[in-house]
Amino acid sequence: MKKDSRIYVAGHRGLVGSAILRKLVEHGFTNLVTRTSRQLDLRRQKETERFFEKERPDFVFLAAAKVGGIIANSTFKAEFIYDNLMIAANIIHAAYKCNVKKLLNLGSSCIYPKLAPQPLKEEYLLTGLLEPTNEPYAIAKISAIKLCRYYNEQYGTDFISVMPTNLYGTYDNFNLMTSHVLPALIRKMHLGKCLRNGDFDAAGKDLKKYPLGSSGKNHIHKRDVLRILSRYGIRLFSKGMKNPVSRDMQVRVELWGTGNPYREFLHVDDLAEACVFLMERYGSREIGEFVNIGTGTDTTIRDLAMMVKDIIGFDGELVWDSSKPDGTPRKLLDVSKIQSLGWKPKISLEEGIRRTYAWYLRP
Repeated sequence: MKKDSRIYVAGHRGLVGSAILRKLVEHGFTNLVTRTSRQLDLRRQKETERFFEKERPDFVFLAAAKVGGIIANSTFKAEFIYDNLMIAANIIHAAYKCNVKKLLNLGSSCIYPKLAPQPLKEEYLLTGLLEPTNEPYAIAKISAIKLCRYYNEQYGTDFISVMPTNLYGTYDNFNLMTSHVLPALIRKMHLGKCLRNGDFDAAGKDLKKYPLGSSGKNHIHKRDVLRILSRYGIRLFSKGMKNPVSRDMQVRVELWGTGNPYREFLHVDDLAEACVFLMERYGSREIGEFVNIGTGTDTTIRDLAMMVKDIIGFDGELVWDSSKPDGTPRKLLDVSKIQSLGWKPKISLEEGIRRTYAWYLRP
């Protein structure tokens, strides 16, 4: 890529797309193209093709997607498979028709079989059954990988795919109905800390900033705060005292599952650096069908929760609800291929969580 190459970042307001956009600006690229979902519905083929014909991008980062955690994936199955299939198919086909020089497709580690050997090597794709809780999303992402591969084989395009591990960071989704595990942990324990300190004003401001249900109204009464948070497993116990601001109160935060599954986490700024690195230096011939991007290390959800608890300073109780699903037992990526190409992450998990929490607390 040249500094004045026309570069389209699809999904530039999302967690991944915004990080890629920031990284491109940081690296001095000046001819960047973006559209919001209101300006361009990527699920519509004609709209997408008209956009490509008008803008004629040289390079495309396909980061647009409908994403979410276990609750969202289990609740909106049809939307997850339809939206993601249509977005990927429309962008990839339009990129081919308009002679895009190179496209980078963002996937997800959920494409791998639920019980695949660890760590997950690229060749394990389609060797077993998927995790049921995110199967619709995974199928859509697998389809996008195959689209890129077959367009390369049939039409000689240079479309590459990357499979990042679990991501977090700036502009993450903190909606407790649709968020992934790490932002959900951060928000739950922040709100638990607010209750533990009797700071209902801070809890109310949080609920207005990131509304849950009808909590976006101008003023939220204390009892409404308690009712809303209780619905999401953040509960206050005041040892029989009626004063809800007593320093003797106890706070419990309920978390899904057993806490035993292992997960690998990558800060989104590290992923963005890897994407720009690959787009500038490597094509589909060197990368193959796709390449994993991760840290190569993982941790249990229970240990992750304790790390978040310490960073936020929440001194309440954590309760694990084992009636809720754990998801895949382990998802550790084999990152030997990306490392052999010369890239490694720079941000540790602890430092990344601190950065993310600082961003979350911004005014």
